[in-house]
Amino acid sequence: MPFNVIPYIPQYITVHLAPATQGAENVTVSFPDYIKNVASSEIYPTWSEAALRANILAQISFALNRVYTEYYRSRGYDFDITASPANDQKFIKGRSTFENVDRLVDELFTSYIRRRGYVEPLSARFCNGTTVTCDGLSQWGSEDLAKQGYDAMSILRHYYGQDIELVTSAPVRDLRESYPGYPLRRGSSGEYVVVLQTMLNRVGRNYPAIPRVSPVDGIFGSQTERAVREFQRIFGLSVDGIVGRATWYKLVFLYVGVTKLSELASEGQQFTRIQVPGSGATLWEGSRGPAVSALQFFIAVLGQVLYNFPTLDIDGIFGAKTRQAVQDAQRYLGLAPTGIVDQETWLAIYDAYVAVARTLLADEKLPLTPEEIESQVLSGQYPGFVLTYSS
Repeated sequence: MPFNVIPYIPQYITVHLAPATQGAENVTVSFPDYIKNVASSEIYPTWSEAALRANILAQISFALNRVYTEYYRSRGYDFDITASPANDQKFIKGRSTFENVDRLVDELFTSYIRRRGYVEPLSARFCNGTTVTCDGLSQWGSEDLAKQGYDAMSILRHYYGQDIELVTSAPVRDLRESYPGYPLRRGSSGEYVVVLQTMLNRVGRNYPAIPRVSPVDGIFGSQTERAVREFQRIFGLSVDGIVGRATWYKLVFLYVGVTKLSELASEGQQFTRIQVPGSGATLWEGSRGPAVSALQFFIAVLGQVLYNFPTLDIDGIFGAKTRQAVQDAQRYLGLAPTGIVDQETWLAIYDAYVAVARTLLADEKLPLTPEEIESQVLSGQYPGFVLTYSS
């Protein structure tokens, strides 16, 4: 989504030990330890392994959806999820966990459920299925299905639909907020402005008084400023046309609401399809054009997901930062760090990108040509992380 674009596993998660509106202690624990606690609190360790796996995957996905949508952070809270089973998942500070649950969580914690073709982790709601029923997974029902021979994915598809799939080996990284850390204003440009324009346009579908920004071009000009001012006026914010933290997170809150990203029946997030270089041309510092844009896009995606490459602008100009990123990629991929993109380097970078696209980005339409990539970049789909929406 436009916030933490690629879903990831946070190293740590902060849990509020009561419903959100009640004062209570916040506890920060590692994400695997959080899931071990939840699983040991929500389900029985004597259940069939298939039922345990299905429930643990639902718990992981639900928690990741809370992180991905900044569900509580966008409301001004200083935690990621609550310990209230009425709203989130049961968490008991200091409790012991079960050995078989710990083993399964250690195996599964970098996996999550999503709907096929969508990016966001599924808001995989569940209930016990006896005293409380819901539209999501029935915990006791999952055990009944496991006894009938269902495996974990069959159990999950029984409750969440046949169009779900499992993402495995998701990246683990420090928790990061979506706010860029500085106000956006007239003259700002780049990825965060694309995010801003995308959110304004989607929220504007529900609040038509907000002027549409067209094209989405990553440039904070007069059109974007007018949309920001109208948004601020409608929602009682200071009408200054500047997107500080308060305006940003009000947009995040409303965007998540109108797209239902934190609900089981989400509108869904999809990445635009920007893929292949399609060219055997050798590139080096000083090169320009669509093939350079494609190269920068691939490295930017890989840098977000897997590696520690420099942050790149997708500008089609092979400068010093692009050369350094190419050298870093070559080292990681076992190639000589020449900084020159020959056919071998093209193929290695592209193969690594395809592996990411197919597992994490729900990206199926391969390939596009360099000219199509450049056209999408120039038409406002900069820097390749812009999302489309299901109708």
